[in-house]
Amino acid sequence: MAVYTHLGAEDLAGLLAEYDVGELVSAKGIAEGVSNSNWLVETTQNRFILTMYERRIDTEDLPFFLSLLDHLAAANCPVPRTIHDSSGALSRKLDGKAVALIEFLSGVSPSAPNPAQAHAVGAALAKMHQTTTGYPERRQNDMGMDRWQFLADACGDAALASISPELPAFIHAHLEQFPNLWPHGLPSGVVHADLFPDNVLFVGDKISGMIDFYFACTDAYAYDLAVTHAAWCFDQTGETFSPEISRALIAGYESVRPLLPEERDCLPVLAKGAAMRFILSRADDWLNTPADALVERKDPMDFVRRLQFYDRTGHTAFA
Repeated sequence: MAVYTHLGAEDLAGLLAEYDVGELVSAKGIAEGVSNSNWLVETTQNRFILTMYERRIDTEDLPFFLSLLDHLAAANCPVPRTIHDSSGALSRKLDGKAVALIEFLSGVSPSAPNPAQAHAVGAALAKMHQTTTGYPERRQNDMGMDRWQFLADACGDAALASISPELPAFIHAHLEQFPNLWPHGLPSGVVHADLFPDNVLFVGDKISGMIDFYFACTDAYAYDLAVTHAAWCFDQTGETFSPEISRALIAGYESVRPLLPEERDCLPVLAKGAAMRFILSRADDWLNTPADALVERKDPMDFVRRLQFYDRTGHTAFA
């Protein structure tokens, strides 16, 4: 979440009048995240999250994302429902940009997850995978392996070197390897693809919400687990790995959906791919985020260190 566009009280009040949610009381921009503008909106009835879609989101994909929330919520997965407007629409336009109103879920995202929380996330992720087998829509992963070279080229070596002199060579060396290593034919379906700790809300050690499904797509379930592993099992800098968090995350997942042998065998390369995906998207954000945006940029080198760890350890990282 982030804020690129600044909306006044009259804009927000006019938008909320199209919904049966009461009148505007207050609104506060949310700085976390990088792709969309977000506000915590309070009305005379309740609190909601308002999202304006800014970057990397094709608005033609919004029915996929927003209907997915409703599908998961109907199956008692801890996700926010989409608030439909008075005509039943999932989203609207404001200042030429698509916006959606989402249910607010209480809870706190952990800055240093504990094993109980990691176990809960693994189980919730597996339940989500099982639940989406009944979701009829499909969406290509537009941040998948076939896009990584494009992202690297779009950044450019000179700009990448401004982040770290070693970064261009590191990226190119690994991008050459992935086409020959990447697995195919693994069990697949709709995945979250971005389940970082700041996209999970807790009350104590119990999950109260999984949020920010705007990278959800059709991909291998094991890749989604690998993304979550890379996001949860290290400190924020990627310098320190927690075996306890890793074991708890995988055990939680397998308590609901046991991994097939071929899925487990592929976890090291999938985790390296997950790290590369976030190296590239963070580099793009680092280089191209407007200076006046209320956005917290994230260092791509945090995921260089993760990829280096997976290179060194292979399967032992998942033992």
